[in-house]
Amino acid sequence: MAKVTGIGGVFFKSTNDHKALSAWYAKHLGLELEPWGGAIIKWPDDKAEDGGLTVWNAAAGDTKWFSPSDSSFMINYRVDNMAEMIEQLTGAGIEIIQGPESHENGKFAWIMDPDGNKIELWEPMLWDEKNKSA
Repeated sequence: MAKVTGIGGVFFKSTNDHKALSAWYAKHLGLELEPWGGAIIKWPDDKAEDGGLTVWNAAAGDTKWFSPSDSSFMINYRVDNMAEMIEQLTGAGIEIIQGPESHENGKFAWIMDPDGNKIELWEPMLWDEKNKSA
């Protein structure tokens, strides 16, 4: 049987100015935009211990996980240094709506983009009870 082998892209519709939204992601999250307007994120560039992975999950219709966003999706972006990311975001006046916090599989924080989509930031670590205090 044929099967899915990974996420080939993330595509979503901007509710306002898509070029300004893309520029916001480039400026604040470091996405390098291509001439056509999108970004290409290459797994070999990710140096995390987990070797690179993408989590997929369909949440229940009544979940509060994506709150305060009204969007039906939330994108989790891997980051290479949570402390530096938080510093650059807060320095630019972007509110951290939750976190940073540590879990068994890494550090997490949440922000909102200009279109009102909740963003989950994740600095991955190998699954380990000791990581809760990292």
